[in-house]
Amino acid sequence: MNDLSSYRKSYEKSELLESTIPEDPINLFNRWFHEVEDFGGSGEVNAMTVSTIGLDGFPKSRVVLLKKFSEEGFIFYTNYNSEKGKAIAANPHVCLSFFWPEMERQVIIKGIAQKTSENISDGYFDSRPDGSKLGAIVSNQSDVIPSRTFLEENLKKLETEFEGKSIPRPENWGGYLVAPLEVEFWQGRPNRLHDRIRYKSQSDFSWLIDRLSS
Repeated sequence: MNDLSSYRKSYEKSELLESTIPEDPINLFNRWFHEVEDFGGSGEVNAMTVSTIGLDGFPKSRVVLLKKFSEEGFIFYTNYNSEKGKAIAANPHVCLSFFWPEMERQVIIKGIAQKTSENISDGYFDSRPDGSKLGAIVSNQSDVIPSRTFLEENLKKLETEFEGKSIPRPENWGGYLVAPLEVEFWQGRPNRLHDRIRYKSQSDFSWLIDRLSS
């Protein structure tokens, strides 16, 4: 057995107080996101974990990249026929989480995922490098394949097929918008007395703000 009980760290870099937070969690997320970005620690500050409930009844988490956020919610892109796409189709309740260790912060978002409009998916797909576009076409994400060579050979065929041509977005690839219902901000503090502030969406489109025990 690997005993990790001695792994400890004291969190002392910042604090999260009700007197300094906005009424809207998106504004606070925006502030934290750019503070982490300016700090320069995270290689991909937009990396987030997406958790879904699979068709087998088990939760599953994986890291994807956040591509846009606004008052409406958080957008990422994927293959709709992937394991996560099928899970979202069956149960659109998802959880997003960000961990920014350099600033000792986490954000956890519960929300409802829905497909973005075709125009939004087309716009993002068109902005991608050709290699990424072809990768989206060639990979039947989450399917069992015989080998990596299988993927690479199919990619070469597509490169030849689309040489000098525009590459259309596959119908089974596009964006999800996660509309937040709860957003929790976690700031590490000394002695494990962490700051946890939770925003809960209300029926009048306001946010109920609570402090949670660490």
